[in-house]
Amino acid sequence: MVLVDTSAWIFALKKNPFLPLKEKVDLLLREGLILAFGMIKLELLGGAKSKKEFARLKSRLDALYEIPTDQSLWDKASGLAFTLHRKGITVPYTDILIASAALYSKATLLHVDIHFDLMAKYTELKVESFLSLIQKDY
Repeated sequence: MVLVDTSAWIFALKKNPFLPLKEKVDLLLREGLILAFGMIKLELLGGAKSKKEFARLKSRLDALYEIPTDQSLWDKASGLAFTLHRKGITVPYTDILIASAALYSKATLLHVDIHFDLMAKYTELKVESFLSLIQKDY
């Protein structure tokens, strides 16, 4: 299973998408391998440009299996934040929560965000990063 971070969705959903990433997301959607997560939905839907876009995107995201945000996920996120802080690593708490959801569900995190590559160095987080490809082309 794969959790697609907001950073990757943005490049895949643009009017002129980053094609390798869009093709990857489209393939994962066809195969039913993408998970949803509340924080990512909040970031995506909060940035919708119109009511129509909001409704269309919400409908598509609501069709995906959602990782529950229960107490064990909050505990995992708190522990991850503590561990990273002790190593001198500072990343936004939203990214810690998203990484924790991927760890919790044993999913690979597909992203375009350096914070996830950094966390992957110090944790068991599995990532598929498009960051270097995007940096070359944009």
